[in-house]
Amino acid sequence: MSGDEMRHGVKLSSLDQEVFPDAGVTKRELLDYLEAVSARMLPELHDRLLTVLRVLRGQGPFMQKNLPKYTPDWVERASMWAETSKRDVSYALCNDLRTLLWFGNQRAIEYHTSLFRREVANGPTHLVLDLDPPADAPFSLAVGAAKLVREALRNDGLDGAVKTSGSKGVHVFVPLAPGQAIEDIAAATRAVAVRAERIDPALGTTEFVVERREGKVFLDSTRAGGATVVSVYSPRHRPGAPVSFPVRWADVDGVKPGDFTVHTVPDLLDGGDPWTEEMPEPFVLPADLVEEGHTIPIARVAAMHEGKRRARAARESG
Repeated sequence: MSGDEMRHGVKLSSLDQEVFPDAGVTKRELLDYLEAVSARMLPELHDRLLTVLRVLRGQGPFMQKNLPKYTPDWVERASMWAETSKRDVSYALCNDLRTLLWFGNQRAIEYHTSLFRREVANGPTHLVLDLDPPADAPFSLAVGAAKLVREALRNDGLDGAVKTSGSKGVHVFVPLAPGQAIEDIAAATRAVAVRAERIDPALGTTEFVVERREGKVFLDSTRAGGATVVSVYSPRHRPGAPVSFPVRWADVDGVKPGDFTVHTVPDLLDGGDPWTEEMPEPFVLPADLVEEGHTIPIARVAAMHEGKRRARAARESG
């Protein structure tokens, strides 16, 4: 029988149940994992608006932004107006182990955060490129794209840290000095993607429409402003419960996403934290990068306009 257990002031339940089909992980093992990585994961979650992916027993996965009414009073939170739903959303701020374990007990598998801390006005702490290879492509393709991005960054005096997404891609994070405008950071993100594409257009593409990518890695520059990204050390809702894990640039050629799971990561860390060890000091974005970025259309918006143009042309030809 599963039984209940108290841990760090949180009542835990159903500990022997698998957290989701094909996870190969019980809720107890998920909670053990979250506790084991908490000293490294919590600083990254701290004061960031949290969105979680939960999997309730017998149901499919769902994303949760707004805290449910039964959330304990001790969970820190921040309210933000959501333009799409026209309401205030009460986000959790996962700032301590008790909150992290409470979410784990709620079957929160994935932990996605804002790029800013607490207030949008504080600005993103990182510029982020999400490198998304085709569904059946080898992971080496994503690694190659990450190297393109790093080359583009270093050509402009920048650098970053890389982590697996926990799925099939990788994320490159560039730390930013505070006080830079959100619009300028978003523009610079677009410029980095375009410059990486120029280095090897046969490998990387900034094409937003999937059907036009021709088997290339999508250099996604849309993780900017109010977007979210899965946190480093977060498990993912995938068979075997892989983890978004930081990789040293020197080691990136020799890894694959399946190396990093809820079961393997605690031993791999061995007292260190490759995420903070690999992260350079924060940068002020170069003016030329920002300037070029402001000339590049936002990928999602450009694709939307193109879709409308095509639909209009189809109606007129019909």
